[in-house]
Amino acid sequence: MKAAIEKYLNYLANVRNSSAHTIRNYKSDLCQFVAFLSPPGAEVPAMGQLDHHLIREYVADLYGQQLEKSSIARKLAALRSFCRYCVREGLLTANPARLVPAPKLPKRLPSVQTAEELNGFLDKIGKLDQKAAQPGRAGAVPGASKKGRGPSAATTEKSEMIPKRDRALLEMLYAAGLRVSELTGLNLEDIDQSGQMLRVRGKGRKERLVPYGSKAQAALEAYAPLREQLLGRVKSAPHRQAVFLNYAGRRITPRSVARMVKKYVRMMDTGWDFHPHSFRHAFATHLLSDGADLRAIQELLGHQSLSTTQKYTHTSIRHLMEVFDRSHPRA
Repeated sequence: MKAAIEKYLNYLANVRNSSAHTIRNYKSDLCQFVAFLSPPGAEVPAMGQLDHHLIREYVADLYGQQLEKSSIARKLAALRSFCRYCVREGLLTANPARLVPAPKLPKRLPSVQTAEELNGFLDKIGKLDQKAAQPGRAGAVPGASKKGRGPSAATTEKSEMIPKRDRALLEMLYAAGLRVSELTGLNLEDIDQSGQMLRVRGKGRKERLVPYGSKAQAALEAYAPLREQLLGRVKSAPHRQAVFLNYAGRRITPRSVARMVKKYVRMMDTGWDFHPHSFRHAFATHLLSDGADLRAIQELLGHQSLSTTQKYTHTSIRHLMEVFDRSHPRA
């Protein structure tokens, strides 16, 4: 079974072009399943011994650990996909995971801020004191040790705020409806500033072209000199093509972007339950509310299925109902 899992993970990476994040999660879920089947002193069962009874016992154990239903559903989805691969490869005659029902998940509509609220949020970031956030004074890099060894790990890990960079980064998230991994993966060659177009690499390494607006363009232009300064303050720059950099002159990570967003939400005291993906929800919902075609939004978001995009229609309908309840005299 372990050999089959390794082959399956290679298949995901080399044939399906799955993201490193997906492969890492599937590997973790499948290794957890193997650990359940082979407690200390027991042998891992052969592939031919895998049946729906074993998978039911595993799912029952997950419930016993009081995991969230969404986590259990994801682990079961990983097993179904693995077993489907094994059927294709002749390692199984049927997919036993199909006989195990997934937990029913509550349908949660994303909370979406209005265009006015998001514009105000981004404008406030643009008004922050720039001098307090410049990367160093008198030629020093923030967090640098006295011996000049570069930024300390603690400072880099803190992901301190650089308003010009952060404004450009968040404007681009909202302007193009990007996933945070797509944003952090942007290179200079992916941006056509004259045409205000992005070449985005989405899930499965699929590429798409996405336009962005004048606000994001202005923020990018304001950030450009600072980006060169960040590159110039370190001896080695392994990510010179990356658009968005951290204090160390390296490509910023999705986790740093998430911390950045939470930090600004707290600073502005908005009270929002907000994260980087919220910009993507707002992008789609605001386009739909202003009359954009759902198919066009699907293309812009890079969704493979229209059903994934359709959840934004429910958000817009909810907004319309709220307007109706507030405004109609007979509501």
